[in-house]
Amino acid sequence: MSQDRLQELRSQVDVINLQILELLNKRASIVTDIGKVQTELGTSFYDPAREAFMLHNLEKNNKGPFSNETIKALFREIFRASMALEEQQAKAKILVQRKSPDQRTVITLPNGAVIGDGSFTVITGPCAVESYEQMDETAAALAQRGIKIIRGMAYKPRTSPYEFQGLGEQGLQIARQVADKYGMVITSEIMDQSQIMMFMDYVDIFWVGARNMQNSFLLKSLGKINKPVILKRGLSATLEEFLYSAEYIVSSGNPNVILIERGIRTFEKWTRNTLDIGGVAVLKLESHLPVVVDISHSAGRRDIAKPLARVAKASGADGLMVEVHPNPPVALSDAKQQLTIPEFHALMDEIADRETAF
Repeated sequence: MSQDRLQELRSQVDVINLQILELLNKRASIVTDIGKVQTELGTSFYDPAREAFMLHNLEKNNKGPFSNETIKALFREIFRASMALEEQQAKAKILVQRKSPDQRTVITLPNGAVIGDGSFTVITGPCAVESYEQMDETAAALAQRGIKIIRGMAYKPRTSPYEFQGLGEQGLQIARQVADKYGMVITSEIMDQSQIMMFMDYVDIFWVGARNMQNSFLLKSLGKINKPVILKRGLSATLEEFLYSAEYIVSSGNPNVILIERGIRTFEKWTRNTLDIGGVAVLKLESHLPVVVDISHSAGRRDIAKPLARVAKASGADGLMVEVHPNPPVALSDAKQQLTIPEFHALMDEIADRETAF
């Protein structure tokens, strides 16, 4: 008789398990609809006041035998799972997220240069525009190697307000003259949304630096222009934060975004930053946007440029960014990390020699 009673009770539990499962899935379906509404409203998925209200209501109506603490622990797990479901539904709509293995954003520039088509693109030039002669000498050397995209940095945000801050619009004018002379396109860093109209006259690719990666007002404004945007990862930004920053631009109407991994701040002191090469591989899996590796700011030193370039290419990146200066010791900014012109040629030879290895 006891065995029959045991089986009967277990059967009741089995039925209740299925009822709980049905109710959990019904709750999840409603939660999904809530998530859709919150996405439309732009509100957060996590509402601590709402969670506190539900837990209080459960405690008030708990008749036992579970204690209130046990009930709260159980429902907190249900709340966590529900919030994860809401976030998963929202992520499925993220525009920069890769939806299929063959999805990729391919960006074609005015001079025919292409980024994101499977080729390996080199973006290079001095850290900052210092003079016409400096830019012309650099561009002439870059043109010999078929470089199509040159840095033309006219505004330089620096840690110290007393360091060289760039030539401003004059620097953009110089960069445009030199780029036109050698058939190149210019990328230059924009500091503020108020500069957009001026930049449109000179620049082919807008550059958002690490300091501005989370400047949502600037990002949304750049989403309304018809020129590509290079977006650099912030010093301490997670990959998720990085992609959400790109989402600001893409969701505002501009699909042509190039991501740059430039190293993150860690405890390591022998390099300027720590190059997150694993992050590059993850970005290529998670997003269809082109990814470029900055081997200058990640290292802060020129003597390891070659191995970093090899690693960048092996990681599956769409290109690399490296700084080149005719005379680095007298450069007005980032002297230690800029390559000399002979060092640049050696780097390009290294990349070409390793072509079959990648």
